[in-house]
Amino acid sequence: MLSPQDQLTELVRALETDQHVFATDPLLITEKLQGEDGTPIQKLHRRASRIDSNGALERVLGKIDGRIKGIMIVMSVVWCISGFLGLFTLLQSNVVNFFYVLVCLLGFHTIMLGGWLAMTLVNRDQQSPSWFASFVSPSYLIRGKDDVTKAAVDLYERQLQHSGMRWYLGRFSHQLWLATLTGMLLAIIFLLIVRQYSFSWESTLLSDQALVSLTQILGWLPSMVGFGVPDSTAIAQSRLVTEAMPLSVARQWAGLLVGSLLMYGIVPRAIAWAFCALIFRRKKMRLDIKQPYYQKILNFWQRHVVDADDFTEASAPIAPKATVSAGKKLVVLLEYPADQDKWWQSGLDGSNHDFEQSSEVEDFGIVDDRDDMTRLKNYLDAHPVQVLIGIHSNALPDRGTLRKLDQLAAHAKDGLIVQLLSDTNSAADLTDARTDDEPLDKQAVRYQQWQTALSARKIGLVDIDT
Repeated sequence: MLSPQDQLTELVRALETDQHVFATDPLLITEKLQGEDGTPIQKLHRRASRIDSNGALERVLGKIDGRIKGIMIVMSVVWCISGFLGLFTLLQSNVVNFFYVLVCLLGFHTIMLGGWLAMTLVNRDQQSPSWFASFVSPSYLIRGKDDVTKAAVDLYERQLQHSGMRWYLGRFSHQLWLATLTGMLLAIIFLLIVRQYSFSWESTLLSDQALVSLTQILGWLPSMVGFGVPDSTAIAQSRLVTEAMPLSVARQWAGLLVGSLLMYGIVPRAIAWAFCALIFRRKKMRLDIKQPYYQKILNFWQRHVVDADDFTEASAPIAPKATVSAGKKLVVLLEYPADQDKWWQSGLDGSNHDFEQSSEVEDFGIVDDRDDMTRLKNYLDAHPVQVLIGIHSNALPDRGTLRKLDQLAAHAKDGLIVQLLSDTNSAADLTDARTDDEPLDKQAVRYQQWQTALSARKIGLVDIDT
């Protein structure tokens, strides 16, 4: 899976692509990060964290991740308890057949471990099993119809389909086996502490010498790490035992049983778990910054150093020059108030139409909330007027503002034009006004952003004569 920071960054990408409204405007954050240091990945992570300023996205991702991990922990505990109870039931008799118990402990485990190893060697690039993705699908773990929840669920489901998830599944499978074997180990230790067992062996097909040799081979690895194993005499004395045997011999068989469970069960399974964890770490998903979404952001941040002799600057998009119609005008302020009453005069006094005549101009006022937009659209549907939108130069051309412009342009029968307003409604201030929080180059970037946005929508921009 992606790292938590990559998940948040990718979730922001998915939501911004679907025009989600965040707690903090992405355009403003992107601009502020342009001058900060850091690698592209670090800056993208920082950008996502700042956009999610209220932590809503991170909480949804954390909830899904926590529930998936919670299911795995619960299953591990259940498997551990089942292993404990299974062996506890098996060792109810005081005289137990050593090889029968050993086969019950490690027989099926060894077959499954060998099968996993064979399948791993044969299908190295196999996709993750679809049943696993369905089993832990976030759509079953979290309910919600909001955009954030849906996007987070889609993000997790895409991760579950990644090829590297087969190693995640392998690690989880080994984790369950380790839980089962650990439960068995705890049961053996508990029963050996509170009860005295006698161990015997018997066989119809194998000779005594064959079983003695098998026991000695089986005890080689446990003896290497200090576990006591029965010698030839103890092995011979244990055949067909029906009563209590000497305590020293019983301890040798108990040491071989515990040592075999550790060395042939838990240790190989732990190695397989560590192998899957290592491969999963190497093959885990990475943030693909080659996507057009990320490339657009990185290109905005990138500072180009070029030779003036061989550099041809690409022309920036320019909004079309506003064309004033001969009919009635409707002037509207978008969200921000103007510093003077007849703010439209500064841009259109020099036109061929006498824009100062009150009969030609109707001031609609400020349009801010949804009710204002509805009232304005209803008016435009009923009256053929040209709309002049006054927008403060500090306003961002974000998705919400541009969506309002698109709606008004669709309803304005005689067209729509835009005039950018600075603090003093002068062209000099439009490009030169600056504050401590917004330096000169930021104001120029903001002006060019409006030029680009209006150019893409073929909306005319009123030139303010200097």
